[in-house]
Amino acid sequence: MSSRPRKVLFGAAYYHEYQPSPRLEQDLDLMAAAHMTVIRVGESTWSQWEPEDGQFDLEWMAPVLDGAHARGISVILGTPTYAVPMWLARRYPEIAGETRTGQPLGWGARQEVDYTHPAFRFHAERVIRKIVGRFADHPAVIGYQVDNEPGLLAFHNRGVFQRFTDELRHQYGTVENLNRAWGLVYWSHQLSTWADLWTPDNNAQPQYDLAWRRFQARLTTEFLEWQTGIVREYATPEQFVTTCIAYDRPSQHDQDMTRSFDITAGNPYYAMQEAFAVPQSGSSPRGWATSGAWSLFQSADRMYSSKQAPFLVTETNAGAIGGSAMQYPAFDGQWRQAAYAFISRGAEMIEYWHWATNHYGTETFWVGVLPHDQKPGRVYRELSALGAELEAAGDALVGIKPDAAIGMIYSNESKWGLAGQPCFLAEAPMKGDERSYQRIFEAFYHGSFQAGAPVRILHDRQIVDSTSGARLDPAQLARELPVLVAAGLYIADNELLDWLVAYAEAGGHLILGMRTAYADEEARARLETKPARLADAAGVHYQEFSQLDVDLELTSSTGLSLSTASRGSRWLDYLEEDQAQVVASYEHPEFGRYPAITSNEAGEGRITVVGTLPNVELAADVIRWASPAWVREQEWDEMPESVTVHSATGGDGRRIHFLHNWGRDPHTLATPRAMDDLFDAGQAKLEKIELGPWDVRVLVEPTP
Repeated sequence: MSSRPRKVLFGAAYYHEYQPSPRLEQDLDLMAAAHMTVIRVGESTWSQWEPEDGQFDLEWMAPVLDGAHARGISVILGTPTYAVPMWLARRYPEIAGETRTGQPLGWGARQEVDYTHPAFRFHAERVIRKIVGRFADHPAVIGYQVDNEPGLLAFHNRGVFQRFTDELRHQYGTVENLNRAWGLVYWSHQLSTWADLWTPDNNAQPQYDLAWRRFQARLTTEFLEWQTGIVREYATPEQFVTTCIAYDRPSQHDQDMTRSFDITAGNPYYAMQEAFAVPQSGSSPRGWATSGAWSLFQSADRMYSSKQAPFLVTETNAGAIGGSAMQYPAFDGQWRQAAYAFISRGAEMIEYWHWATNHYGTETFWVGVLPHDQKPGRVYRELSALGAELEAAGDALVGIKPDAAIGMIYSNESKWGLAGQPCFLAEAPMKGDERSYQRIFEAFYHGSFQAGAPVRILHDRQIVDSTSGARLDPAQLARELPVLVAAGLYIADNELLDWLVAYAEAGGHLILGMRTAYADEEARARLETKPARLADAAGVHYQEFSQLDVDLELTSSTGLSLSTASRGSRWLDYLEEDQAQVVASYEHPEFGRYPAITSNEAGEGRITVVGTLPNVELAADVIRWASPAWVREQEWDEMPESVTVHSATGGDGRRIHFLHNWGRDPHTLATPRAMDDLFDAGQAKLEKIELGPWDVRVLVEPTP
């Protein structure tokens, strides 16, 4: 990473080439006045770099980089491979991606290309080398973004499918082995030769579906590694390489994708206005964006989890996002709230999409820092104030380690497995649900947020990776994270399931949610009693499960304190306790015979099984009950419902506290001890603070 002075970078994506009038100097002056320190350029306009085959125009970017450098603004230079020029599509139509076999995508959007195709790779490599070779030595360039939000499509092109077939042949050896592994006797799908493998267009076999999704994610990882290798031939040691991840893309595995990068970068977008209110009231506009203050922290923790390290925000809300039918710009103060939410969880750059609102094109109404009249307005004023604060903070907000009270396991493969075998009724029976896994994961994450328990997300293969042999010490993790949630962990091998038992026996409190430990690594239902390989240690088992059409009330006869709104929703495992203690039961004439939640001592620790999808109140109740030490140690007493505190340890060892007021009513809070305001350390030590509407305060504990 760069050896330049470290601070939270602050800026926007900038496309001078989109502007209808020459205004480079004016734009850069406005950025500097807003305390912006970074811009991202160049990733969207291959046709500008190479207007015709082999004819390159590179010098239009030089004034942008020169002007940025003259004002102390750093630059992240993008490779333009996600937006293919029309001359390339016209001359090489075979590079069009196919989302159904033999049906190429039409041109006119973006990311329509099969990025495994040799013709595309030839031209992509040529333009990458031209751009990076020209500007690698420019003093403004601190890093590179390869491609943009990769993993959008699954390619059904003939060459891609043939490679898939070859990889299966190398993995399984014979069709007989594949027949057994995938259970292809079902519905007469047994293969007699590799030529019998059907294309994925109408596939309904879950084992095939999981293998196909894994394969497509590998193609994305390989494509990014290929680009990264080219860029590194030119990059200086101080320059970083990354890509911007949209974490909902189907054909990606973020842990694998980021392995070759210097740092993770992501593009979190979210509903604003009333969607930020805590507690949430009613439905909020979301479209495809996340919704709720809690989702900001989940997005940040997902970005941190990819490499278990600080990360960059390469795109996020400037003005209203999403297009002409999704116009919900932030209320005053909400830009600061979102920025400090990300920073509190490890963000070391906040970069907005984008600087100037486009006057044409698909994203004409995706509003930037400057509106259509190109004059600084409310967005610019709000962001300028934020930029001044980040400048005053210096290096205090980089290298921080976010607090974590509990761990949550994230599994891309379970996400794929449950997409094809969903838990919840989709539009029609036997149809998939791309968010089935996320609904389970988010139930516990949202509950943890409401309980005030910060989360550290761990990938399943960061815990146990059977391929590399990497394996976390379960006893060490039990000390670091005394509560670990494994919810929706549908796809898991024996080693991971046995590790979960070892974690509990070493002193951890393992919480198992629905669908965990049900299928093996081929998405086959396990033969063992469910939860597989965990039932004995958990002291509970089940054979049946049911959808729930109505939410169920619960009662508890143990130490679990239930909120009046706590409910089990959408799903019920017919739990049968063996040695386990019943923690909560359903109030229902039929389902009341089965425990809702059980808990059992396991070695030095405990395994709790939650046999339903908890609503946010029930999930919060479970997290509070499972984390008594964390609850006791909290120093901020009697917090208003709309106020949250997220704490971290700074790079210099000081404790930092981020206090958010997710509402309009102002609040006065007493600090547990005298603290400094990060942005005004010269004032008297604070023992009380004022939080205005949609406000944030960042406090630092004095050095002893």
